[in-house]
Amino acid sequence: MAKHLAIDAMGGEGGAKLVVPAALQALHSSQDLTLTLVGDQQQIEPLLASASASHLCDRCRIEHTTEVIADDDLPRNVLRSGKNSSIYRSVELVRRGEVDAMVSAGNTGALLMIGRHLLKTIAGIQRPAIVATIPGTNRRTFLLDVGANPDVEAEHLFEFAVMGSVLAESLNGKAAKVGLLNIGSEDFKGTDEVRAAASLLESCSDLNYVGFIEANALFEGEADVVVCDGFVGNVTIKSSAGVASVLKKFLAEEMENSLISRLSDRVSNSLFTRLADRINPQRFNGASLLGLQGSIIKSHGNATQEGFYYAINQAVREADQCVPQLIANKVAAIMSATESGR
Repeated sequence: MAKHLAIDAMGGEGGAKLVVPAALQALHSSQDLTLTLVGDQQQIEPLLASASASHLCDRCRIEHTTEVIADDDLPRNVLRSGKNSSIYRSVELVRRGEVDAMVSAGNTGALLMIGRHLLKTIAGIQRPAIVATIPGTNRRTFLLDVGANPDVEAEHLFEFAVMGSVLAESLNGKAAKVGLLNIGSEDFKGTDEVRAAASLLESCSDLNYVGFIEANALFEGEADVVVCDGFVGNVTIKSSAGVASVLKKFLAEEMENSLISRLSDRVSNSLFTRLADRINPQRFNGASLLGLQGSIIKSHGNATQEGFYYAINQAVREADQCVPQLIANKVAAIMSATESGR
């Protein structure tokens, strides 16, 4: 099904010089995709012209704006002073229904603030959450929240579990196992909020709750969705990306010095490529802002062109599945069941 996305062309460390090539790569990969690049036309047009891809440009238009929200701009100021920024205008296109989703590598706090202001939260959801994808030995895992809500209550963690399960089920096509990130598997461990959230999850028949998940088991595929507060989640996701980068470097060094490398460069390069690809954090770039009445995908600010390309792909998948509407339906069903049970 054809999809139309808005792309904040100015956000992130790479800006338009990184975003535009990634957008063209996405257009090349999907014939049913149309993009609106939001940003400075004078910066974007030369990048499109130099790409030697005029046939792709037929599915790409520019919405001009010169204002950019910097990473160090305070989120509380953006609603007053950032209305002509590339982030604001991109989200506004989602609100008006002109695009199916938007992608940005810009200021996370500003993106969340603008998203809540323009798109509003889904009925029954108190706080939107940012969900990231992490690789595992058996399956990928959706971790949330990874930065939007450092301080949470049990009800918020429950809502995160509901939203995460909907995303996982829509993308995986099967019932999602949901776990709570904790410092141990015993019932008495964890903060008051985590233990209270466990009670809420255990009492909800609409969720497949599998219990506490310890950090060392996070990558073992014990759950499709793992829930935590935004502080813990942010530290976890950034630590895992750092470990993956170090491991990739170690692999490259060992392969260069190994006997198999000296015997056969072809075998060595093939093996390293496969291993590096499996742990490449750029492949899992693209964090969803769940809980809003529209789809917003947040790319890492320091993502490569490859990483931003994967973030665009994530936006396409969520738009295909109409994830916000699925979440709204799930929340309404749980609220109805709760009311009936009283």
